[in-house]
Amino acid sequence: MQSHDEQLQHLTRRHFLKDSQAGIGAMALASLMANESTAAPRKVENPLAPRKPHFEGTAKRVIYLHMTGSPPNLDLFDYKPKLVELTGKPAPDSFIKGKRFAFTSGVPNLLGTPREFKQHGQGGVWMSDALPNLHSVADEMTVIHSMTTDQFNHAPAELQVYTGFPRPGRPSMGSWITYGLGTENENLPGFVVLISSGVQPNGGKNSFGSGFLPSVFQGVQCRSKGDPVLYVSDPEGMNRDMRRMSLDALKDLNEIQAEELGNPETLTRIAQYELAFRMQTAVPEVMDISKEPKHILDEYGAQPGAGSFANNCLLARRLCEQGVRYIQLFDWGWDFHGTGPGEAITQGLTNKCATMDKPVAALIKDLKQRGMLKDTLIVWGGEFGRTPFREGRTAGSQNLGRDHYPDCYSTWMAGGGVKGGFSYGETDELGFGVVKDKVEVFDLQATILHLLGFDHERLTTRFQGRDYRLTDIHGHVLKDVIA
Repeated sequence: MQSHDEQLQHLTRRHFLKDSQAGIGAMALASLMANESTAAPRKVENPLAPRKPHFEGTAKRVIYLHMTGSPPNLDLFDYKPKLVELTGKPAPDSFIKGKRFAFTSGVPNLLGTPREFKQHGQGGVWMSDALPNLHSVADEMTVIHSMTTDQFNHAPAELQVYTGFPRPGRPSMGSWITYGLGTENENLPGFVVLISSGVQPNGGKNSFGSGFLPSVFQGVQCRSKGDPVLYVSDPEGMNRDMRRMSLDALKDLNEIQAEELGNPETLTRIAQYELAFRMQTAVPEVMDISKEPKHILDEYGAQPGAGSFANNCLLARRLCEQGVRYIQLFDWGWDFHGTGPGEAITQGLTNKCATMDKPVAALIKDLKQRGMLKDTLIVWGGEFGRTPFREGRTAGSQNLGRDHYPDCYSTWMAGGGVKGGFSYGETDELGFGVVKDKVEVFDLQATILHLLGFDHERLTTRFQGRDYRLTDIHGHVLKDVIA
């Protein structure tokens, strides 16, 4: 089938004059043979049909856990004894000269972690006392200490993580993955988004949008409380049989338009109407965690009917079982500036980690005992790091906090073919910069795609005259983290 752009080319005057003899002759012949034509209309392809990647990957699906606001890596995973020793001293000029920070100016004071750190598992992964449950799954994790970005404000940094670009308009990672793989369950979206803490991600819907890919590949936001998907229910007075008849009529009209114009958004419309109809029965069933055994609910800390991160972690496992390709969890509240007790890296961080630590550890254990961790890639992280010094506005406060920091931060992965109990990359002794195995956002993206079976340089789409990809012109696969 020709693309929409190619169809439009043949509507120009130049093409009409060039091809007019053949075109008029063809019309005359078609008119003469109209009554003899037996050609059946071409079947419209489902854009979400399952597709094979470039090669056999170790992961079949991804669960990406995004801690919106960016966790303080120096208080969770990246232990710096020297920084603790120098707490309260002015930050060295060589580290801060010429740099801009979101809320800090002048010469700030160094801030070592108030948390207690120990090594865990056979791999000796460093973690703080804020993560007591993750200690038990340390040997399933690859912790990357050397992440870096060039964005120090939330929305641009988050967009860069998920779209490869700090401004809206490009497809998100989940959209690229469903564009490449399709979906294994025709009754559910291939890309599902779950949001906790009641706040949308910093990048808004652009963080899970489809950009210039057909909109059928955008993330579908589901809710763990109330109606699972807004507006998917039939309006009052319309039963399921009437809905089916309406959709059949719309499908016939849309297929005619798709055949004539070849616009991919027409195929999207057909697929989305059909998916919405099937979702009416499939989504409420998969989103009903009350059917889970009590011991599973207790392990996650999940409560049926609540809109919590714990519920969303359990839902992520249930969606995995149903063949959903990419599940994105956004959890707001990780912006630890120290401007109040809730944003302090002492009790504030303890309280926030308590809502995340238990369900994430339960998710890893649950997937493993079901034999699914080996082909489910879990990724955990934020959009940037936090400073090794006190946030400027809190210099005289009892609440300890850190400013935004792009130069280095920590992310971890588990399952899906990555090494377990492994630490990758290093930062300097004060946590100001990467000194070994620097990892850019594009490298992480390339590695995720590789684990799914894609060459990130070949997963492309043409838009406005050139080929685009998630990693733009960057990205190297982190082969050392792959088992």
